[in-house]
Amino acid sequence: MPYLPQDSKPRPAAHPGGARGTHSSGKGYEQLKRECLRRGVLFKDPDFPACNSSLFFSENPAIPFVWKRPGDIVKDPKFIVGGATRTDICQGDLGDCWLLAAIASLTLNEKTLARVVPLDQNFGPDYAGIFHFQFWQHNEWLDVVIDDRLPTFKGRLVFLHSAELNEFWSALLEKAYAKLNGSYESLKGGSTIEAMEDFTGGIGETYDVKEAPDNFYEILGKALKRCSMVGCSIDTSSAAESEARTPFGLVKGHAYSVTGIEEVSYRGRQVQLIRIRNPWGQVEWNGPWSDNSAEWCSVSPSEQRRLSQAARDDGEFWMKFEDFKMHFDKVEICNLTPDALEDNTAHKWEVAIHQGSWVRGATAGGCRNFLETFWTNPQIKLHLTEKDDGQDECTFIAALMQKGRRKLKKLGAEMLTIGYSIYESPGTDGHLGKDFFRYHASKARSKTYINLREVSHRFKLPPGDYILIPTTFEPHQEADFCLRIFSEKKAITEDLDENIAIDLPEPLHPAPSPQETEEEKQFRALFEQISGKDLAISAEELEYVLNAVLKKTKNIKFKNLSLISCRNIISLMDTSGHGKLEFSEFKVFWEKLKKWISIFLQFDFDKSGSMSSYELRGALKAAGYQLNNYLLQLIVLRYSDEQFQIEFDDFLNCLIRLENASRVFQALSVKNKEFINLNIGE
Repeated sequence: MPYLPQDSKPRPAAHPGGARGTHSSGKGYEQLKRECLRRGVLFKDPDFPACNSSLFFSENPAIPFVWKRPGDIVKDPKFIVGGATRTDICQGDLGDCWLLAAIASLTLNEKTLARVVPLDQNFGPDYAGIFHFQFWQHNEWLDVVIDDRLPTFKGRLVFLHSAELNEFWSALLEKAYAKLNGSYESLKGGSTIEAMEDFTGGIGETYDVKEAPDNFYEILGKALKRCSMVGCSIDTSSAAESEARTPFGLVKGHAYSVTGIEEVSYRGRQVQLIRIRNPWGQVEWNGPWSDNSAEWCSVSPSEQRRLSQAARDDGEFWMKFEDFKMHFDKVEICNLTPDALEDNTAHKWEVAIHQGSWVRGATAGGCRNFLETFWTNPQIKLHLTEKDDGQDECTFIAALMQKGRRKLKKLGAEMLTIGYSIYESPGTDGHLGKDFFRYHASKARSKTYINLREVSHRFKLPPGDYILIPTTFEPHQEADFCLRIFSEKKAITEDLDENIAIDLPEPLHPAPSPQETEEEKQFRALFEQISGKDLAISAEELEYVLNAVLKKTKNIKFKNLSLISCRNIISLMDTSGHGKLEFSEFKVFWEKLKKWISIFLQFDFDKSGSMSSYELRGALKAAGYQLNNYLLQLIVLRYSDEQFQIEFDDFLNCLIRLENASRVFQALSVKNKEFINLNIGE
């Protein structure tokens, strides 16, 4: 499918108050609910029907699921019982522990929870079988409406459920998130930070626990105090280790939530503890400071109450922070505000958002390993002007997100391997060319290229201008992306998507020489032979001669020039309005054609007779046309073949259409100026 960019100018961060409705009817939650109540029916969502396609896309259910409404499962269904808490999240038969860990973290912040899960929903008198939830997607808040039919087996919920059998907010939230992503199966496997960002619109940071900074305990404490969402996991060395249990009761390749961090007085000294939750609602750490460990016998009852310590098999447990660092490998933090985590003063980041696309043959250049195409990737200029307080450098987080890949799973799409590089700006305007990257090393880059939805990293660079290049690892891979820049001080960003400009040479009007050269005599003889008695070439005659000549031209691949193209040439060159080309007009076009052939050969770097579509930007610029990414991508989609090659007839057609369009544009510009001048004169 073609990926054409949206407006790539910087845009402000989205606010949840203006969540956009997503239902295919164009109606919002309130209107749909009112209509159901008026008609006395329960809502059935045609966008996410109660059938197998909403469950799985690659297989049929192994067991016969039955879709039931909460009132058909229990006698007294409730949306929320006793407040939404982390114990309401118990994993079912779906591999979405990453999502459940994020939901558990979500319950720790009432304000954030109420934004995602509107709390004014219930099974009371105005119940109509319809519920709604709000999620952040690529700098936009969406309101997702669902009906309350849930997949069951033998009268029990199959997927996410609450420990309270008559509580349904968590199961309905999972369904809404499945709808957002296309199906329940689309939720299999993921990163906790992905769901955290979709619940908050925040910015994620990932820490390798074994390489974490010395003040990592303080970082986690400040993150939780600011209501940031925190998840953790243990790496696996092979697929066979996924969800394998360690001797200490921990599960590898499984997403946990971090729900608390405290110091406790133990035998006259302070011990750093961290509280973790398994979204299964069971299977806990059995080492020191676990629920029934001897360490708690030396802690006062008041301290235990302060820490909400209780020996329950609920999936939540405390462990010593040193043990946590020994057993866990990765921590993901989603900063809600987002606030800085590295100094003692909380403050908001400055935010800039860029939307863009990687399009095969045009802007999907791959990483720096592929120098010939790397330079064609989108380029964003970053102006760092203000130093951090008391520092000599500027702090910012660059987060690159690929859009909609989870929803495309059912079409066979997987997460692409993505990353970015940052270069010091040479101080020139416009899209940087291949030679710049050939001779200049990057100043900074993403820590790794990885097949996650988002790659983010924190940087400190001296004030100045920089160029950020977002890329896929391999060239020719298509996707839409969202780039977010969070800076401690105001930073100015701009897309180096060049302005459209036309710089054509003045049309040639060669003065007749006193005596024709031998070449000119041969050229005139050819013209007279083709034109006949009227000494003017028609479109049909031009088609014959151009195809005959160009097919014999060495070093270029040429298929055929159509009659329509020849009519466009006559429209371009016919100054007399006769609909044919006279000798002087034909001669001017011939000179133009020789120049275009020369440009084509210049950008046919491998001398294959065809030109790579990635070189089209440079070739068109040499011909006088500076185009932005949007127009360039449209042209590549129209004129390149499946191997991203452009043969000369397509290049010629492209230039003829561009020049015709530019003449019309220039004529309109002149008329507009005359109109403005007349009005000013009046």
